[in-house]
Amino acid sequence: MFRLGQRVVFVNDSFELHFPVGESGYIIAYDRNADNVFDYVVRVPRLNKHFFVPAVDIELEEILLQQEAEQVEREALIDYALVTKNEELFRFIMNGEMAEPTPEISNEVQSREDFIKQINLKAWI
Repeated sequence: MFRLGQRVVFVNDSFELHFPVGESGYIIAYDRNADNVFDYVVRVPRLNKHFFVPAVDIELEEILLQQEAEQVEREALIDYALVTKNEELFRFIMNGEMAEPTPEISNEVQSREDFIKQINLKAWI
């Protein structure tokens, strides 16, 4: 629940009420009517208007700025990994996991049971 006076940004227009998507405003009141779908009254000073808004259509400005900063950081790391040809870093950024070590090839012969067990384990994963 947002506090009064917090700066919010319109991120959606669920009910197609011509909200100024992308504009920022301030929460000036709660709509406490249980029969109403709208949760807040938001004032947009740039348009000099008040809007009754559901909670899903607005987001705090700080959270949007933080998400944008994380996205820029991720893109910069991807660019760095591509330029330096660092496959491990690239896979970590894209998948969120470290690259699997390559299995070493050994010359010893496996028994039939060990081979089937290894294949079943890989198929299960």
